Amino acid sequence: MESKGKRNYTPRELCRFIIPSVLGTVIFLLPIKWHGNMTILIGIITDALQVLLAPVISAVVTIAIVLSAVLSTIRRFLKPEWIIKSERLNALFSCSTFYYICRLLGMVFAVMVYFGIGFEAVVSPDTGGTMLGLLKTITVWFMAAAFLIPLLMDFGIMDYVGTLLRRVTRPVFHLPGRAAVDLLASWLGSNTVGAVLTIKQYERGYYTAREAIVIACCFSAVSLPFSLVIAAMIGVDHLFIPFYLIVTITGFVSAAIMIRIPPLRLYPDEFCPDVGKQVKEEEIEGYTMHQWALKLAVEKAAKGPGMKQILLSGLDTFMGIVFQTAPIVMAFGTIACMVEAYTPIFKWLSVPFGYYLRLFGIEDAFAVAPAAIIGFIDMFLPSVLLAGVESVKTRFILGALSLVQIVYITEIGSIMISSKVPVKLKDLCFIFIEKTLIALPVIVLLTNLFGVF
Repeated sequence: MESKGKRNYTPRELCRFIIPSVLGTVIFLLPIKWHGNMTILIGIITDALQVLLAPVISAVVTIAIVLSAVLSTIRRFLKPEWIIKSERLNALFSCSTFYYICRLLGMVFAVMVYFGIGFEAVVSPDTGGTMLGLLKTITVWFMAAAFLIPLLMDFGIMDYVGTLLRRVTRPVFHLPGRAAVDLLASWLGSNTVGAVLTIKQYERGYYTAREAIVIACCFSAVSLPFSLVIAAMIGVDHLFIPFYLIVTITGFVSAAIMIRIPPLRLYPDEFCPDVGKQVKEEEIEGYTMHQWALKLAVEKAAKGPGMKQILLSGLDTFMGIVFQTAPIVMAFGTIACMVEAYTPIFKWLSVPFGYYLRLFGIEDAFAVAPAAIIGFIDMFLPSVLLAGVESVKTRFILGALSLVQIVYITEIGSIMISSKVPVKLKDLCFIFIEKTLIALPVIVLLTNLFGVF
């Protein structure tokens, strides 16, 4: 029955929207207490998988990186039909010369670390060992998340909530309303899952290049459970509530500032050229906001994938992580960790930040300055450097800073660079520095205002 273009939806239509959407929200967004700690359901699932796969996951990651290099070599030089004519295989193993070299390096490093052979600088627990351990975690996360992401993406919840919140996200963050759920999923869930979710939205024609880069660089923060881990590592877990509140406020404030200045402001508002614009946000006269949101959500759910499509899509996402992203993470991350561990380069680069930290009254400013910039490599490294710092306030402030810097090259950066999003390494470096300069005074101000110390 329709009235002025509106109609009543059948229980079946509503259930196709509501059930997957509620499941996706509970899995990715709902904080719950588990064994005395706050986490989310995808975190519990991932922890269970890590325990189950612990005996084999190192071998699985190493084999995947080796296969990536070997099959990329075969594709590059022999061009066999079984790869060329397969859309999936060709997409996985066709790459530029730069990324081909990265895959070869990743293979060499992974094999050396797994078998414990070769140079100590590579196989050390502080360098290649750290990166292989990180890849084990990422791989298990995506083993679970890749097949569950469609619950958030493809059954209408982003369209429904986004339509209701568009009057907030558009003026504050210059983002479409449908990004609201993505922002929450990216902020509370795994940062790598959030980045992939955002990139897939761009590649499907639902975000422009600027929108995708803004979300990935400003909202793909580390997960709530990982924030707890970082707080514990630097000894401020007893202050976790103000710690995470300050991280969240700083993240939103810095995002609202950064989207209005270069370089984020200068990215093109153009959709992925492969698919063009696939989203509509216009409203139809005669609908309330809720009615229009429900209409878009139900229509999206009606076109949602079946189980076979979900499994194939999840498989594509997972294979993209293990065959495309993992070798790059291994190559970039190991080299960066070697530079940090065996050279004074980061100490030299951090000198200007030492003056900046001292300007805001940070104790031992020059001694802790490397922790302010080493997060560009990986999110674990600042907490490693901060663990031995005597001042609790310094650990608190720089620990919070490390969680809002976001553009970790071994994860978010590698995922973005290897995707269709038009962003380059130098852009990510500039965005990281800009975020650091903007976020630090906000964190210091909030820490003082809240009277944490």
